[in-house]
Formats: sequence, C-alpha cells, structure tokens
Amino acid sequence: MASMRDIKRRKGSIQSTQQITKAMKLVSTVKLQRSKQHALNSKAYFSYMYNTVHEMLAKAGTINHPYVTGNDSAKKAVIVISGNRGLAGGYNSNVVKLITRGELKKEELVMYTVGKKGREAFNRYGYELAEDYSEMIEAPDYVDAMRLCATILNRYRAGEIGEIYLAYTAFKNTVSHVPTLMKLLPVDHDSEAVVDAEDKVPMNFEPAEEEALELIIPKYVASIIYGAMIESVASENGARMQAMDSATSNAEEMIDKLTLQYNRARQGSITQELTEIIAGAQAIS
Repeated sequence: MASMRDIKRRKGSIQSTQQITKAMKLVSTVKLQRSKQHALNSKAYFSYMYNTVHEMLAKAGTINHPYVTGNDSAKKAVIVISGNRGLAGGYNSNVVKLITRGELKKEELVMYTVGKKGREAFNRYGYELAEDYSEMIEAPDYVDAMRLCATILNRYRAGEIGEIYLAYTAFKNTVSHVPTLMKLLPVDHDSEAVVDAEDKVPMNFEPAEEEALELIIPKYVASIIYGAMIESVASENGARMQAMDSATSNAEEMIDKLTLQYNRARQGSITQELTEIIAGAQAIS
C-alpha cells in the first residue's frame, strides 16, 4: 500500500493538472462561442455557393473544360484542415483517418496541410507533402483561402494534379463534429440527381463558357476552403472543450479516490500508534 506521503504527492499533482484542464476548458468555451457564431452565420452562404455551382453545371449540360472534364494526371491533391495543437480529443486523428483509412491510394496523393497536427501525422505515415499553410488556421481569412486556392489551381491547370479534395471537420453543433471528405475538382454533377428533367432549361453563358468558368470556379473553390476552415476552428474548440471537461471530471474522481485512500492510511497509522501506546503501557504496568 502506498504511504501517506506518496498519496499526498500524487493528489497534489492531480490537483495541479485539474487546474490546468479547468482553465483550458474556460478558454475553449469562450473561443467556441465566437467561432460557433461565425460558422453558423457563414454556413448558409457556403452551402448555397456549393449547390448553385453544381446546379448551374447540371443545367448547362456538357461543357468541355478541365474544371468539369478533368485532365490525364493520376495525382490527387488533398487539402487537410487540422489543428496546430493537441488536447482536443479525436479532432485531429479523425480527420487524418479519413485519408489513411479511406479509399484514396497513398501513392497518388499530394498533401496540402492546414494545421501542424495533420502535417506531422502524414509525414509520419510517409505521404507526399506539398506546401504547409498551418498559420492560416490560427485566424482564417478569405484572402488566405484565395492564396491556397490559386496555388493548387495553377498546378491543376498545368496538368500536374488531376483531382482536388478537401478534408475537414464539419461543425453540426457544440457536441457533434463530423470529419468530411469533399471532392472539389473536377466538379461532379449528376443532372438527374440535381435537376429534374422539367426544370432543365438551356443555359447560356455570358461571357463564353470557358471565361465564365475561369471566373466562377476559383471563387467557388476559395469559398469552400474558407468555409471549411471556419467550421474546423469551431469544431476544434468544441472538441477541446469536451476533452478538457472530461479530463476535469476524471481528475475529480481520482482526487476523491486518493482522498479516501489517504484518510484510510491516516486512520490505519493512528490505530497502529494507539495500539503501540496501549501495548507499551500494559508492558510497563
């Protein structure tokens, strides 16, 4: 059985840890309120952007453009949005598992990481790493999303990349965060699924199709990336808040158990001392 000194030292250590987890929970709660409202306010715009582009292309019929038809490259670019810090439960590992345990083949992938934890994981698994944009996730900005979008689209137009995917954690509510893998390019559109036959009307582009897509698709990709970063930040803060709340509760349970052990050890020590005193008194008498 552990001594009273060991139990007391262990209890003190857990109490110190509990103070840290409480503080981290409070910080995450404050950050969550800001990022949650931002994510909810922005979600409608990005959802409409996604649906509008897909419906537009479905109604337009066959368009001969690389953004729609793709190219011959076998390489696939994956933008992975994770966090720069840990202690957020399964937030970082879940989005990494989308790729490592998914259907995409490792040898075909080129990783563009937004978040240090994702980059560290894919480096450990031996994936091909392209550029790192971890600083973006600290304070997501549309300009940053445009910069990342421009870099990848340049490689796509040059035929170096054949497909572009986005892996992030969608924010549903405070306790529900869903790892999501989305294909950005080439834009998939099933006219029968998106648009009913009676609603399908000829669509004319002004300016020409190619010029219109060159204007629309980069904004579409940048907007989806930016929306994913906003939702990921909210999801990370929610996951960290839950993780720190669980850690605080577990610490409280451990402190209660150690307190009980300490009291029992103390009672045992007192009983032993009394027994020794009584035995000594009886021996003298």
